[in-house]
Amino acid sequence: MSMSDPIADLLTRIRNAVERRYAYVVVPSSKIKLAIVQVLEDEGYIDGYSVLDEASGRPIIRVRLRYDDDRTPAISHLERVSKPGRRVYSKTRDVPWVLSGMGVAILTTPKGVMTGQQARRQNVGGEVLCYVW
Repeated sequence: MSMSDPIADLLTRIRNAVERRYAYVVVPSSKIKLAIVQVLEDEGYIDGYSVLDEASGRPIIRVRLRYDDDRTPAISHLERVSKPGRRVYSKTRDVPWVLSGMGVAILTTPKGVMTGQQARRQNVGGEVLCYVW
């Protein structure tokens, strides 16, 4: 299956699973997806992830979703910003604040995939992959 935007696929799968209150979601693995779920884990939006070998020989990522005691999801919004048809780049000083700092922008920079806050701290810009809150 050829996919034009694997990152959008990852975000959509997580969004749908959260809406259905699933405990976890499974997505095909890639370096960029692993980096994104690592940021989501570091920021406390998911409970963790593991990389498993699928029967087909392709690795998959199993993302454990996080909920409060009353089953309120930690992720209330996932939004793809830069798309294959319209890339969105940001200079260091223009790295977006998401919800006045309550949310997180995830960027891919020359120093790797990181949050907008980390990018500002390390004085790097990059492609704005998505917003999370």
